[in-house]
Amino acid sequence: MANVNLITLLQPRSAAAEAYRSLRTNLMFSSVEDPIRTLLVTSAAREDQKSATLANLAVTFAQSGNKTILVDADLRQPKQHEIWDIKNGPGLSAMMLDDSAVTDPPLHATDVENLQVVTSGELPPNPADLLSGKRMDEIISILGDRADYVLFDSPPILAATDAALLGIKLDGALLAIRAGDTRRDHTAQARQALERVHVRVVGAVLTNAPRENRIAY
Repeated sequence: MANVNLITLLQPRSAAAEAYRSLRTNLMFSSVEDPIRTLLVTSAAREDQKSATLANLAVTFAQSGNKTILVDADLRQPKQHEIWDIKNGPGLSAMMLDDSAVTDPPLHATDVENLQVVTSGELPPNPADLLSGKRMDEIISILGDRADYVLFDSPPILAATDAALLGIKLDGALLAIRAGDTRRDHTAQARQALERVHVRVVGAVLTNAPRENRIAY
């Protein structure tokens, strides 16, 4: 049974699900000259539902016929294995340390056609160092060869440097903002933290909006 967070599966005709599909389309065609194939989703704070936002976005990419890999690069408080009800490992941390896991990535199947998940795996003591290293470049390249889109979850940008260090290596970053909870100054700080290191911020997602739970791009 689909996780309650996966509204794109539980309520595919809802306004929120349609908004995710619209967001996907906007991302796919945001730049013809510099297309987005690798995307980071982060937030200002842990409560901003970034992981659920990314999971729903990944569903819409896969449902449009694109081979999609969702990577849980939140090596501090990972959530994707819980959302998808799969074993958290082996995962991204294994790819960091084991050459065989890079050549044969630990891709977990989901009930959604065209969608696979790389969980975080065992949590390392130095996630920022791992995400900023050359091995991560190799992992991004290898996963990119296996999918049309590779989407990355990461810790909140104001909580750790992980998101900024990873975002530098990707085509763009999307900020998740929870209506009524995320402070405006924190949102501004989050964007500035990404842009300071020249991460391409392609937009923001507003979740938990009044009435219809709309998201905005």
